[in-house]
Amino acid sequence: MKAQAELYRELPGIDQLLREPEIAQLIAEEGQSATTDACRSVLARLRGEIAKGHLDGENLRLALRGIYAAIGNELSRSLGYSLKPLINATGVILHTNLGRAPLAASAIEHIRETAEAYSNLEFEIESGERGKRDVHVDRLFRKLLSDEHDEFGSPGRAGTPVLPQTAETEATGALVRRSLVSTIVVNNNAAAVLLALNTLAEGGEVIVSRGELVEIGGSFRIPDVMAKSGATLREVGTTNRTRIADYERAISERTKLLLRVHRSNFEITGFTEQADVRELVALAAKHKLPLMEDLGSGALFDLRTIGINDEPSVHDSLRAGVPVVTYSGDKLLGGPQAGLISGREDLVQRMRSNSLFRALRVDKLTYAALEGTLLAYAKRNHNVVPALSMMQLSKAEITERADKLVSGIIGQAGQDARLPLKKLSIDLIDGESLIGGGSAPSAVLPTTLIALTSPEINANDLAARLRRSDRPIVARVEDGRVLLDLRTVFPAQDEVLRQVLAQIAAS
Repeated sequence: MKAQAELYRELPGIDQLLREPEIAQLIAEEGQSATTDACRSVLARLRGEIAKGHLDGENLRLALRGIYAAIGNELSRSLGYSLKPLINATGVILHTNLGRAPLAASAIEHIRETAEAYSNLEFEIESGERGKRDVHVDRLFRKLLSDEHDEFGSPGRAGTPVLPQTAETEATGALVRRSLVSTIVVNNNAAAVLLALNTLAEGGEVIVSRGELVEIGGSFRIPDVMAKSGATLREVGTTNRTRIADYERAISERTKLLLRVHRSNFEITGFTEQADVRELVALAAKHKLPLMEDLGSGALFDLRTIGINDEPSVHDSLRAGVPVVTYSGDKLLGGPQAGLISGREDLVQRMRSNSLFRALRVDKLTYAALEGTLLAYAKRNHNVVPALSMMQLSKAEITERADKLVSGIIGQAGQDARLPLKKLSIDLIDGESLIGGGSAPSAVLPTTLIALTSPEINANDLAARLRRSDRPIVARVEDGRVLLDLRTVFPAQDEVLRQVLAQIAAS
């Protein structure tokens, strides 16, 4: 205790530190309050180390010689951004923890233009009167979701609607009638589901298969959203098998909606059965009930071109006759976080008129990002959307980049390319990338992984060191190796990655 008391007395006081020339310079640059807080934080850490017995007299004096640098670092940390860019080397394209889909350059530029000035968010320039904010993207969704822009089926004439008219719907009053699709935007897909359920089924029952009562991230469950919407959940079928007859038997005078939920983050395999969406469309029309499908991921791009065949698209659902489809903006669409509701115009208009819509609506920056993303689709310029571009990368392209990167690491580390590095072993191995974000759960894309091992540091510590780089690098750890997948690393980031790995290899 006596030794600790003596160590505490060696610590300078706040007033003493603030009079030092080095600290006075920090005060001039960053302000008195922030600098004082940084001094207190550094001193508190030193007191904590003394209390734990981690500092003796010699180590404390070493720490005190570097106290000005420590205070400067603490000041930079406290005044810096907490939300910062990083390098995603996990190979998970839509990584929820890493912000899901990165935006296209055109979307970012449109955000900048919209953010730095006033805009016509809710203003009609020609008439000079108040307008509606959703017109900026509804016009593009109408174009993209009509058959003339359909990338999934045969081309149609201009203005051809996606929603079909069938003999079944004609016989029941054309509940699903030919009409152009309307779309509204809220802040995420959970909000879209909440708004749709509250609008169409408040006070009544919603029929849904037990096998579709999914839980998404953060313990957020379909039954919970249903309860908040004011609707009553009516489960039918079993976890693995639900037939169309199960839905029909459950329909009563209290039924207000049939709900189909896409299992976007898991699969049920084996002895299974699921009602076909066209069967549900016909059943809903027969009983004059709306049908809603929560797609979650919401692709507007033909995933079959990259070998993903089981992920339904928005086009698929609308063409099958589903009157209301909800999906995300920052998943397979490749845009900003948003919840999108597309479907029959009269039903969407009811949701637009719901007071919840104002509570859940998005701001001008989200509209700008979404408009910039949708224009890339309208121009059929999908490669400018980063998530789509990453999905389309071939294994050969990734291998070529990985070879070049490893050669650069070896060269900078000063090693002969034929000999193993002293501090870091690097191998190229076959692997798989994931779509992620609760989309296409069973879909994988072949890739080449850079596998790192070190004789002096374990894989978890090596991954932590990558995360502590000036530009944090996030990788996977599997089987005692750190794995880097360049599919999700932008080519412009390859040089940063090379420099960090070369430093680790040579240090």
